[in-house]
Formats: sequence, structure tokens, C-alpha cells
Amino acid sequence: MTRLLVTAIAIAIALAAPLPAAAQDFSAERLDQHTRTLSDDWFEGRAPGTQGEDKTVAYLSGAFASVGLQPGGDLRSDGSRAWTQDVILNRSTMVEGPELSIAIGGESVAMVQNQDLAVRSPVNGMAEVKLEGVPLIFVGYGTHAPERNWSDFKDFDVAGKVIVALVNDPDFEGGEGDFGGEAMTYYGRWTYKYEEAARRGAAGVLVIHETKPASYPWGVISNGNDVTLDIVREDPAAAHSALQGWMHVDVAGRLFEAAGTSYEDAKAMAQRRDFEPMDMGATIDATLLSKSEQIAAKNVVGILPGTESPDEYVVFTGHHDHLGVGEPDEAGDTIYNGAIDNATGLAFMIEMGRAFVEGGGTERSLVFLAVGAEESGLLGAKYYAANPVYPLETTVGVINVDAPGVHGPTRDFSISGSAKLGLLDIMTEEAAKMERSYSPDPNPAAGSFFRSDHFAFAQVGVPAVSFQSGSDFVDGGTERGAQIKAAYAAEDYHQQSDEWSPDWDLSGMVRDAHLIYAVAERLGNSADWPNWAEGSEFKALRDASAEARD
Repeated sequence: MTRLLVTAIAIAIALAAPLPAAAQDFSAERLDQHTRTLSDDWFEGRAPGTQGEDKTVAYLSGAFASVGLQPGGDLRSDGSRAWTQDVILNRSTMVEGPELSIAIGGESVAMVQNQDLAVRSPVNGMAEVKLEGVPLIFVGYGTHAPERNWSDFKDFDVAGKVIVALVNDPDFEGGEGDFGGEAMTYYGRWTYKYEEAARRGAAGVLVIHETKPASYPWGVISNGNDVTLDIVREDPAAAHSALQGWMHVDVAGRLFEAAGTSYEDAKAMAQRRDFEPMDMGATIDATLLSKSEQIAAKNVVGILPGTESPDEYVVFTGHHDHLGVGEPDEAGDTIYNGAIDNATGLAFMIEMGRAFVEGGGTERSLVFLAVGAEESGLLGAKYYAANPVYPLETTVGVINVDAPGVHGPTRDFSISGSAKLGLLDIMTEEAAKMERSYSPDPNPAAGSFFRSDHFAFAQVGVPAVSFQSGSDFVDGGTERGAQIKAAYAAEDYHQQSDEWSPDWDLSGMVRDAHLIYAVAERLGNSADWPNWAEGSEFKALRDASAEARD
């Protein structure tokens, strides 16, 4: 262990050490210091499978221990538990930049990686992907939803071809229709479009990027493509097409124009139930070289055993990874520090653990799960959900914290997405006692429900929410809230500029901590089992395990 690593752990322990104060004495200073430390350049952007992750895991383990939590990870041979759970992943790294070109109007046009196209290092198990003259087929929104009587593919066979799909749902432009209107369904997520392409044997899939329906600018997806992570699969080619990535909207415009239509007209066609796949009259050449290896990323797990029902678990989650080190930005900065996303959430979790230890815990066990590889597709959370350290059947619920607010207190709070479940009802009731109200996700079209670690738990039926700090600021109201969100999305999200600032006001995060403490304390001292609302796609999964909770 290096001297710097020992120093970092010592700092974590000193900052998180219990103070002679009452429970719930949340400290803005401690929150600030943990956030500042974990987003320091020394942690190298906290990417999975790197020295930066090793340092992060050591810091979190030391901080969890110092506040009085117990190791809650993998079982050792002697029956004790480690602080971590190994998350076995496949890492694909591009050997060199991809060679990409598209024949537009009969002319071969070179495509610049991360400028015209943004393709990922392949995770289909092939060291070399070589596509020559493969047709591009426009498939609208790339959606096959038989329960909605909708299929963009009709009877068209896309096997061996590269499909081009719009991001989001067919309802996005008009705000109403078969997909629930403004709120994005999972069909709108790029991950679904990748999955559907693989199911149909496509050689590749390119999602057309537009900032508004994607909910983030091109800069978010034009970095980090040299390294791709995935869970280890017996047949990776069955889950992944050879070519996966995004197409810049300007390139799409040129393609549709050459095909005798316009991008806007193509989008309008795609919003109709009778849409038919369209051969774009263009072909793509692509050569991608990569090397693959298995790595063990880490989830960090602390536990405060319950005093009466230790085999029932309330789980806090937040991701500890970020994007690591990349190409320099205009200022020459190469490190994606991830201060807001999600060093803030880690600081929140450490403080929450300290408060509950000082308060004597709850009747049920409290699990503090800092998951890895979230930025690579919620992989740490997915791995835990598939390989739970503690039974999912007796997991009461999951409270995820990802990027809590750093700009002062709000009158409201929110959650990612628009799911209805008992956890939200409890949160709303506890917030009312603090004169805070629930505001629905202000941008449901962004599909935020599918973009945080709680989704991996929802997919296996566990009630789960991702807490959001709210946007109705005590100082500045909703207008200021909208400005803050827009500026972060446009300028700092997944950029090197997401760094700690001495100008932050963490009093709002302290207020959030009081709310989450009250919710978790209520869950931890209850015999109730929150569930999903009637009609939720996750309720049947939860109900199927009811016998284990009787």
C-alpha cells in the first residue's frame, strides 16, 4: 500500500470519525471534504479496473469502517466478510482508432470517430470487426412492442445489416400516443435499441443523436468509447452487434437528403404505426480492432446489522465510478473527476452511515452499497442484483442517491422517472413533515428511471427509487432550478469540468440527508414491506417472492 493511499485512508477516517453529537447531526463540512477528496485528480477519475478505482475502494472502505459500519461484502474462507464484492467484467479496449466510412450518393465519405460517428470498442467477443459495403437501414425508433401493436421492423429482415434508429420514443415529438406521451419508456433508451438489434442479428446499430430527445449533448457520448465494459457472457455475440454507436444528426441529414427525403420527414414517418423500414441507399465500411480481458471491478459494501430483524435489509446505493482519464479538453484537462456525479452521493452515503451508527441503528439491517461500473451500463448494480450478497426477497427497498444538489436547499424533492410505489409514498409523507413537497420528474422524456442504479433492482422486483434534490429553490425558485439543471447538462455532465467548487452551498444536501434518514429509519423500524403500485411492470416480480417475507 502506497504512502499516498495510506494518507487518503487516514484522511477519510479522520473526517468521518464519530463526534460527540446527536444522531442526524449531518455536517456540510464533512460532506464537502469527502466530495472534494474523492473528486481530486489523485483518484484519476475513478474508472473501473484502474488504480483510480483501487484508491476509491480503499478510501470508502476506510471511511465506512471509521463511522462504525461492518464489512458487508463477499464471504471469505474463514466465514468473515470482505469490504468488497468482486464484479467480474469483460473489458474491451480499442487497439487503435476505428476506420469508418459511409458511401453517400455513391461517394465514399470518411467518418471521423467521435465527430461524425461515436462507436464503442466491440464487446461481441471479436478481436477484429470488419464490415465492407454493409447496407444502412433506417428503422424509425427501432422499436418492437407487440403489446402496443407497434413494430418498426414489420417483416423486414435486418440480419447482417446496420440499422439506423432515432433516439427516444415515437411519442416524443408529439407528446402523446401509444408510448405514454412525454415520459420515455424503456423502448426509447439506446440500450434497448442495441439489445433489439442484437436479437435480430443486425451487423450493427447506430442511434441518431439529437440533444433534446437524448437529453444530453453530443459531447457526452463522444468520449469514453475506447474502453467498453460488459458483464461476462457465454455468448457475447448474441447480446451485442459487432458495431454499436451513435451517428451525429448532421450525418443523418446528409444521408436522408441523398436518399431523396429529409431528416424531418423521416422522423415524421417514423411516428406512424404504418412506418416501413427504409433502405437508405448507403453502405458503411468499418474496421475495429480491440483486445479483451476480464477484470474484477468492485462494489464496496458496509452493513449495520439490525437489532431485531437482521435478515431484513434496507439498502442505500450510489455509484463510486466515473469516466477516468481521457483526451484533453480545451484547457488541457484529461481527468473526468465526477465531483457531482457521484462523489457527492458517496459523501452522502458515508454521512448517512455515521448518523445511523451514532443513532443506534434500526431493527432491520442497513446496507450501504457503493456500486462500481455504473457509467458503463449500471454493471455493478446489475451484478449485485444477479449475485446478491443479501437476499433480494427480504430486501425492504433501495434508496439510490446520485448527484444530490450542491446549490442550496429546495422546497421540494423528486425521483428519477415517474414510477409509482410505496417507497415514494413514504418519502412524500416524511417530506411533508419537513414542509417539503414531491415534484414529479421535470423531464420524464429523458428516461432517467432507466439511467441510475436503482433500475437494476427494479428489474428484479425490489422496490427502488433514485432520490433527486428538487428544483424549487428556496433562493430563486423553479426558474433558478431550471437554469442550474440546464447549465449542468450542457456544460459539466460527463465532462472534465465536473469538479469540486468552493462556491457550493451544501446546506440543501444536509436537508436532503435529514429526509432520507427519516425515510430509512421508518423503513428500518417497521414490519411493513413497500411494494410497487398496481399496474407496475415490476409488481408481479415482487409479488412472486412474497412467501419469503411472510
